[in-house]
Amino acid sequence: MEAMAQPKYKGKRYRLDKPELLAPAGNLEKLKFAVHYGADAVYIGGQKYGLRSNADNFTFEEMKEGVEFAAKYGAKVFVATNIYAHNEDIEGIEEYLRSLQDAGIAAIIAADPAIIEVAKRAAPKLEVHLSTQQSTLNWQAVKFWKDEGLPRVVLGRETSLEEIAAIKEHVDIEIEAFIHGAMCSSFSGRCVLSNHFTDRDSNRGGCCQSCRWKYDLFEDGREDAASWVSEEDRLMQQAAPAPAPFKPGVTQIPLFQPQDNPFTMGSKDLCMLEHIPDLIEVGIDSFKIEGRMKSIHYVATVVNVYRQAIDSYMADPENYVLKPEWIEEINKAANRPLNTGFFYDTPDHEDHIYEPEEKAVPYDFAGLVMEYDEKTGMAVIQQRNHFKPGDEIEFFGPDGTFFKQVVGRIEDENGQALDAARHPLQLVRMKVDQPVRFFDMMRKRKN
Repeated sequence: MEAMAQPKYKGKRYRLDKPELLAPAGNLEKLKFAVHYGADAVYIGGQKYGLRSNADNFTFEEMKEGVEFAAKYGAKVFVATNIYAHNEDIEGIEEYLRSLQDAGIAAIIAADPAIIEVAKRAAPKLEVHLSTQQSTLNWQAVKFWKDEGLPRVVLGRETSLEEIAAIKEHVDIEIEAFIHGAMCSSFSGRCVLSNHFTDRDSNRGGCCQSCRWKYDLFEDGREDAASWVSEEDRLMQQAAPAPAPFKPGVTQIPLFQPQDNPFTMGSKDLCMLEHIPDLIEVGIDSFKIEGRMKSIHYVATVVNVYRQAIDSYMADPENYVLKPEWIEEINKAANRPLNTGFFYDTPDHEDHIYEPEEKAVPYDFAGLVMEYDEKTGMAVIQQRNHFKPGDEIEFFGPDGTFFKQVVGRIEDENGQALDAARHPLQLVRMKVDQPVRFFDMMRKRKN
């Protein structure tokens, strides 16, 4: 994947202390990887009131364990309670919020004013951060929420750098913004496609990702169509399911041939790695990565790269240089083509995906380093995906570990040679070419 173009923000700039790097954590294991690989804070979902009902999500006991783990690294844990509640959703919310407070959660991310007000009253130790679901885009709206007592606003993804600068100029409040991950093809917090097509409420955690579906397109039917419709199109129409609403006697013209790719409405993913100076200097307080449903490999890779870029800039802003290897790493975790969202301009047709997505080079999370013996160069690897002698692999970690090698002999815990590591979470021993550390990851190119 080629590097993206380099637009430059020319508006007013603010210099900040190091911004927070906020990472997604779909379950307890992902939380630990996110923190270990450099996140200053993580956001998770509980069993209720969040928008990712299909994620593993956390029990209160898991939250407590996650908070304790994060605290060892000086990191915080936030919980998404960002549904738009119906009457039946409100029952039990006070008890739920108090339980979050008791678990040591630092803040909730909320959109519904009812949940916000209940939290302020019932769990005052919880900070309340305004969710991106509120589509907050201007400084007067931000000021409204500051006046309501909120210390942080998560801006809508449609906010530009110039608009963020105006917000920082007018309102003294923490600004959180998405800087990497999936974009919604609808307006932030306003999509009802899922509700309409599947009766799954996107604003109560049930989004079915309608914009990523493959669609057929039909030209509006015309009464006189029969005189100019080709025989091929007529046969295709008869074979295809009728679009709704279908008018009897009116020819519906399919716009796709059988060999054509179906239409989707999916947006390219956001990536602002190449624009770290602009993000910092415009005044964004928290850099948010999307992806509670993403893999451990995705979370660790993306967090690790942004951690390096942020730290490098803050160490020497005047001589900061974007490293090509950071872009290569991001591409190894990318699910879709990348762009800069709304930060510099309004996305157009080139920023959407109309054909089957061209995946970046896909890698599997193959193993996790559990132990390393400096004298022998042997590592104990916990298997996460099938690998075998002869496979080319990569090791990477949060402390700068990165090297490639070919897998040699692998053996079980009793020293018996194995033809492959094929069992989930199996512990195997193998010689590594360079030193590794606990929690370094091993990956391999798929296929």
